[in-house]
Amino acid sequence: MLKRENRGGTTKGNFMFRSSTRSEAESLLSGLALGFSADPFMRWLYPEPADFLTHFPRVMDFFGGRAFEQGSAFRNDDFTAGALWLPPSIHPDEERLVACFEQTVSSEKHEALFETFGQMDNYHPDEDCWHLAFIAVDPIRQGKGLGSALLECCLKRCDEDGRPAYLESTNPTNLSLYKRYGFQEMGLIKADQAPPLFPMFRAAQ
Repeated sequence: MLKRENRGGTTKGNFMFRSSTRSEAESLLSGLALGFSADPFMRWLYPEPADFLTHFPRVMDFFGGRAFEQGSAFRNDDFTAGALWLPPSIHPDEERLVACFEQTVSSEKHEALFETFGQMDNYHPDEDCWHLAFIAVDPIRQGKGLGSALLECCLKRCDEDGRPAYLESTNPTNLSLYKRYGFQEMGLIKADQAPPLFPMFRAAQ
């Protein structure tokens, strides 16, 4: 059973999750980055380890960081699992995100990168929905149900709000997890040499 704790957190099984504040952004974004260290799309953007560790946390912040101010950034106690959800009507900081990509991603990848984002716009639902910007688990904690528990807790909030959920998976190995929790594939986002993205939608439950 899912239950809410007096400390403002939520438990699922043996796992405890709570919302994360802007003051904790560096810790949460660092934990998320570890979870994306083998992600096909993100490592296509930043194949060099130093570039990935330097720039990818900024990318996450510009894309999903408004979750911190909305109370929809979630993490476990040691920041080895986290998620950034954008509530309905809250969107990425596109201006800063585009500027970051232009400055940090190899220019030869720009055309495919921005074509990918153009296709993402085509799939994003017109109706108000919760947008899962990022969810990840530190590799040292993977395979123990932590990611599933975090996703289930977050989706409970979507269900309480009566809104659908949307995401773009950057890793095909995660599709089965999302499908277990009601997400359905909407199509395929593919631009030139960029690895594919998989837009997925979950109707209100």
